[in-house]
Formats: sequence, C-alpha cells, structure tokens
Amino acid sequence: MTNIHPEAKIGKDVVIDSFTTIHKDVVIGNGSWIGPNVTIFNGARIGENCKIFPGSVISAIPQDLKFDEEVTTAEIGDNSIIREYVTINRGTTDRNKTVIGKNCLLMAYVHVAHDCIIGDNCILANCVNLAGHVTLGDFVIIEGVVGVQQFVEIGQHSFIAAGSNVRKNVPPFIKAARAPLTFAGVNSVGLRRRGFSAEAVTQIEDIYRNIYTRGLNVSNAVKVIEQEEPKSKEKEIILKFIEDSTKGIIRGPLN
Repeated sequence: MTNIHPEAKIGKDVVIDSFTTIHKDVVIGNGSWIGPNVTIFNGARIGENCKIFPGSVISAIPQDLKFDEEVTTAEIGDNSIIREYVTINRGTTDRNKTVIGKNCLLMAYVHVAHDCIIGDNCILANCVNLAGHVTLGDFVIIEGVVGVQQFVEIGQHSFIAAGSNVRKNVPPFIKAARAPLTFAGVNSVGLRRRGFSAEAVTQIEDIYRNIYTRGLNVSNAVKVIEQEEPKSKEKEIILKFIEDSTKGIIRGPLN
C-alpha cells in the first residue's frame, strides 16, 4: 500500500512504487521515479526526472537538538539519482534548506545532514557522511566511507579519496588523500575531461605548487600567486576560496 497525502504536489508522469509514504508539504517534479519503501517528509522539493531508490528518507527533521520545528526544506535538483537508504535531512534557521544540485549521484547509505549545500554534477560514493552546514562546489567527487566535519567547504572539481576524514576546507581543482588528509595533486584528469584547457590546468598546477610544495606558508604563497600568476578565472576562484576559508585549508605533504 502506498500512502500519498492528497495535498502533495505530484508532477506529470511520476511513478511512485508500493509502500512509499509521501507527506503533505511535498513537491515532486515531472517524470521522477520514487521507488518502494521510500519516505518523503514535509519540506521535500524534488526536481524533474529524479530517481529515488528503496529505503531512502528525504526531508526528515534535522538531527540537531537546537531544531525547533521551523519550516525548512530539503531540495533535490533535476536528474539526480538517490540510491538505496540515503538520508537527507532538511535545513534549520542557519540556511533554511538542504540542497542537492542537479545531475548528482548519491550512492547507497549516504547521509546528508541539515543545511548542507551540494552543487551540480557531484558524486558521493557509498557511506559518505556529511555533517551539518557542509558545502560542496560543482563537480565534486567523494569516494566511499568518507566523513566530512560540520561547516567544512569542498571546492569545485575536487576529488576526495576513499576512507578520508575531512576536517578542514579542501580547495578547488585538487585531489585530497592520505591520513591526515593532505593535498595529493591537482585533479588534472577530471579537469581535462570537463573541458579545461592545457593552459588552465598548467596554471592551476603552478598555483598549487606555490601553496603546497615550495615550503611557503599560505599567506606568503598567496602573495606570490597574486604577483606572478597571470589573471584568470581559475586563479580568482582559488584565491577567493582561500580568502574565505576562516576554518583553514588542508595541508600539503611537506607540512
């Protein structure tokens, strides 16, 4: 038996399988598939052509003792795939929403806590756990069994190796691995696959060489980059990320 509240807003050509429960304040976009034994609570906003697999729980209240029944949402962008037993909690008054971007893949047993913002085209492999208030840029890939501490930011096009614990911000365009988590090179293969030019990748490598392999502290590395590296969008993105990282960024292997 499927239990769908009559006031839930269900789009065209949506398929909802058996034993699924959908609460009142829910919106599901056209062409989405909701598998069996899924629970979708108030505040869920699910885009078009999404797929949600059995056992998933979408928009449950936060696991946060400060939560006081405020009206918030959990939003999933178009064409995203939510695999078995994923849990996505809705937001709190901090951001008022939890967001999964478009074209994302969250594999089995992923947990996304309250107020997380995940960009477009991200992949979170099995058993990734995001604590509250985590931010992921576009095209982030996180391998399996990774834990991300609250308020951490992971920059766009970055790659996190399996089994990692992420306690500081991870700058854009890089690979992060080892224990404790450190810089493991530029994500050059991923960048080229996504259309970055050879010149852009080379400049990104030069920038991170200053930050991580020349023995400079971050402040001095930033001064060198500002003076020596030509103007580019990638340079601006990296420097802005570092400037905004009050939590600090991950270290390099020499540290």
